[in-house]
Amino acid sequence: MWRKVFAQFLNRMMVCDRLHVTYPDGTTEHYGPDSGEQAAIAIHSEAALRALCINPELALGERYMEGTLTFPNTTLDHFLAVILRNRRLGRMPSWVNASNTARFHLRRWIQKNAPSRARANVAHHYDLSDDLYRLFLDEDMQYSCAYFARPDMTLEEAQAAKKAHIAAKLRLEPGQRVLDIGCGWGGMALTLARDHKVRVTGITLSQNQLATAQARARDEGLEDLVTFRLQDYRAVTERFDRIVSVGMLEHVGVPNYDTYFATVSRLLEPDGTALIHTIGRSAPPAPHSVWLNKYIFPGGYVPSLSELAGPMERADLWQTDIEIWRLHYAKTLRHWRERFEAHSDQLRRTYDNRFIAMFRWYFAICIAAFEQQMQGVYQFQLSKSHKSVPLTRDYLYAQG
Repeated sequence: MWRKVFAQFLNRMMVCDRLHVTYPDGTTEHYGPDSGEQAAIAIHSEAALRALCINPELALGERYMEGTLTFPNTTLDHFLAVILRNRRLGRMPSWVNASNTARFHLRRWIQKNAPSRARANVAHHYDLSDDLYRLFLDEDMQYSCAYFARPDMTLEEAQAAKKAHIAAKLRLEPGQRVLDIGCGWGGMALTLARDHKVRVTGITLSQNQLATAQARARDEGLEDLVTFRLQDYRAVTERFDRIVSVGMLEHVGVPNYDTYFATVSRLLEPDGTALIHTIGRSAPPAPHSVWLNKYIFPGGYVPSLSELAGPMERADLWQTDIEIWRLHYAKTLRHWRERFEAHSDQLRRTYDNRFIAMFRWYFAICIAAFEQQMQGVYQFQLSKSHKSVPLTRDYLYAQG
C-alpha cells in the first residue's frame, strides 16, 4: 500500500528531474523525466516508507538521522536541490498541503513564546556544550551570517566584516550606551566596547552563553564597559543610544513582532538608532520547517518582509535603511559544515551517530533554504529621528 502511495506522490512531484528510489525489498524505480538532474534515495525499512508518505519533510530528516534513509551516489546538497526544485514546480499530496496550511494558520498559537517558553526554546539549542560550537564557529563564536565582502575571505575575516558593517550603521561614539538583544557568547558586545569605547549591555536567555560572555569580558579586561545579563528583552527598562540585535528576531515569533519593535522604540533615546539583523524571506509567508522546529529551533520562524513591515510601521520608528544579503548565509554555513566535518573524529568521542547526522541534516537543509528558497538576511536600520543617520550610504564606505 505505502509503496503505491509513495509512487503516486513522486509521479506528481517529479516534473523536471529524475529520482531513483530503492525500496526496502531492494528493487529500484525511477520517477520523473530522464532529461533533468539525477538523484537517488534508498529506503531501508517499511516504517521509513510509511513515514515518508505521511509527513515527508519531517520523515526525511528523522529517517536520515536513524540511518533508514541513505542517498546512493548523491550528496545531501544535490538531493535537496532536486527535491526543492520539483516540489516548487510539481504537485504535493493533498494531505501534505493540508498539514502545511494548518501549521501556517496555527503559527500565532505555536509561536506565542512567552518569557518562560522563550527561555526553554533557547536552552534547547544554545545550552548545548560550548565545546561543540567552538569546533565549527569562528574564534569569536559568531553564530550568525558572516559578510563576505570579498569572495576569498576566511570565516574569521567575514565575521569581522559583519561586525564592522553593523558598527558603521550604528554610528557609534565613545561613551554611548548600547543594548545588544540576544548577545550570544558576547562577541558583538565585546567588539563594540573594545573598538569603539561604548558601554554595552548584552542580554541573553542562555545560561551557557551568559557564563561564557561574562568570562570573556573578565579575561579581556572589559568589565567596566560591558555587562551581560540573563534577561528577556521585554523586561529591560533602561534607555539606550543604540540597540543592536543579530540573529534573535527569528526566535521572537509572529505574535510578538509588535511587542518586539515597540520595545526597541521604547528603549531608544530620542536620537537613537537600532540595527536589527535577521533571516527573512523574499517571498510570501510560509510555515517554518517542522523538522527544524522539532530538533533545532523550537518556536523559531523565518519572517517575510510583509510580516515585519506592519509592526515596524506601528512602532514609531523611521526605517532609515533596509539591506538584503543574498547567499552570504549559505557561504557561512558551508564554512561551518567544513569545520564540523574536519572534527568528525573528535565529535564521535562525545556524540552518537544520530546527533552527528542531525547536525549534518541541519546544515544541509539550511544551505538549501538560502540557495533554493528565496531566503536571505535583512538588516533593518531603525531610528527615532529621520535626522539620526546621513541621507546616503556613503558613510558606510568612507574608509574603504
